Amino acid sequence: METISDGAMTHSRLKILGLTATCLVLLSGCGGFKNATLDEEAMRVKGGRERQVAAGDGSILDGFRGAKDTVKVNRFLWTASLQVLDFLPIEAADPFTGVISTGYGTPPGGGQSYRATILISDPALDARSLNVALQTRGGAVNAATERAVEDAILNRARQLRINAARF
Repeated sequence: METISDGAMTHSRLKILGLTATCLVLLSGCGGFKNATLDEEAMRVKGGRERQVAAGDGSILDGFRGAKDTVKVNRFLWTASLQVLDFLPIEAADPFTGVISTGYGTPPGGGQSYRATILISDPALDARSLNVALQTRGGAVNAATERAVEDAILNRARQLRINAARF
């Protein structure tokens, strides 16, 4: 039986971490190129006010976003993401940047554990606004599984939007 040295595993993990960080930076930059008419109600975060970014205050990713004064996230996509993936423990959630990062969890009735990173990059209730990256302990999942989770989140977000319109 052949074993992998600790140095090779560490090097492999560093490569995966670097690739993941690069992908997140590239994905966060994609939202700055869209120009669409949006529903003002869909842009409000459920908790209330959007944060005003002061001059000189922000992150390196602000340069990729097109230097907007405020960062807005679709509240229906945000809530639906948390509801659909409620079996995953939340490690980090920032409604001002639209990133939700979870730990490993097993879906009800499933045997495989997953973790997810969700990016809501636009205030529109649209499929382009939602990016889901799933991973198992063995690596990335296939695209069909990610698409199924994205579809479940989008369907739940539409249900929430319809229910909000009734009141």
